Amino acid sequence: MSTDSPAPSGVEEVHILWISEGMSCDGDTVAVTAATLPSLEDVVLGAIPGIPKVHLHNKVLAYETGEGFTRAFHRAADDELGPFVLVIEGSVPNENINGDGYWTSLGNDPDTGEPITLNQWIDRLAHRAYAVVAIGTCATYGGIHAMAGNPTGCMGLADYLGWDFRSAGGLPIVNVPGCPVQPDNFMETLLWVLHQAAGHAPPIPLDDQLRPTWLFGKTVHEGCDRAAYYEQGDFALDYNSPKCQVKIGCWGPVVNCNVPKRGWMDGIGGCPNVGGICIACTMPGFPDKFMPFMDEPPGGSVSSAFLSNAYGPLVRSLRAITNRTVNQEPKWRHNRAELTSGYQPRWTGR
Repeated sequence: MSTDSPAPSGVEEVHILWISEGMSCDGDTVAVTAATLPSLEDVVLGAIPGIPKVHLHNKVLAYETGEGFTRAFHRAADDELGPFVLVIEGSVPNENINGDGYWTSLGNDPDTGEPITLNQWIDRLAHRAYAVVAIGTCATYGGIHAMAGNPTGCMGLADYLGWDFRSAGGLPIVNVPGCPVQPDNFMETLLWVLHQAAGHAPPIPLDDQLRPTWLFGKTVHEGCDRAAYYEQGDFALDYNSPKCQVKIGCWGPVVNCNVPKRGWMDGIGGCPNVGGICIACTMPGFPDKFMPFMDEPPGGSVSSAFLSNAYGPLVRSLRAITNRTVNQEPKWRHNRAELTSGYQPRWTGR
C-alpha cells in the first residue's frame, strides 16, 4: 500500500526524534550502529547526496543528557523544532491499566514533575511528524512484551495510533520489523523517507502490514541458500548440518524476511546462513504463533513429504494460507481499558 495524497516536499533540514522508551532492550539502536548501506554516520554527516541535513536525537548516541536531551522533544511538541521524523523503538504499553504508576516514560513534565509516558509523547508528536517510523518488532507489532500472559497490555505502534493513521507528511506508519531490526533494512527505509521529504522520491511502497515491500515481499525460504536441500527432500536432523532446517524448527517457508539474501552485517551472517533456524521475528504473530521455537512447524512434515511437481502448487497454496494467518496479531493487543492477554498473577498464600 502507499498513500495517495501528495506529501510536502523540498524539506532542507530534518530532525530525527528517536524514542526508545517503549518496552525495549535498545537492541534496534545497537543494531543500526552496524549499518553500512548506508551507515548512520553517512546520513548524519551529510555524505548521502540529495537528502536534507539531519539532526539525530537518540539517547544512546547523544552527547546531551537529562533536560538537555529532552529539549528537542518539547520543542517539537510545541511546533518550534521544524520538520522531524519520529522513530519509535519498543512496544507501546497500555497506560489505561497501569494502576497507580507508569509503565514507561521519558523525562518529566516541567509543570507537574510527573513522568511523561511514552504514550503521551506519541500523542504529542505523531500527528506533527513528517513521518512516523516503527523500528523493530516490538514497536511494529508488540513483539516479546506483547506475548500471551503479559501484564502490560503491550501493542505495536499501529495498534495504538490506528492502522489508518497518517502523519503530517501524509504517510502511513512505516514498519521495519526484526528482533532486532536488520541494520541496513532500517537505514535504507529511513533513506527513502528522507529522499521523499526532500522531494526526490515517490511515496514509500508498503504492504498491508505497513512494511516496505521491496524488503519484506519475499519469504526467508525464497532467499535461503539451503532451499535447494528442501526441494531435494534432504533435511537436517541436527543443528550442525548445512541442509534445510525445516524439520528442526525453521519457519522460513512462511516468513517475510530478506535476511538470508542480505546477510546481517555488510552482507555477512543472517540466521539460516550461519546455522540458525528462522523463528519468524519479523512477523506480526511473533512470538506466540511460532512457539515452541525448536519444534518442527505445523505442516513441515506434509510439505517436505510431497516435493514432486504434482504437489508443488498445493504446497504453495497451503503456505499462503498459513502466511496470511501469522500475519495477523493476537486479539489481546489493543488500547482499550481492559487487559485481555490472559495474565493471571499466582497466589503465593502469603
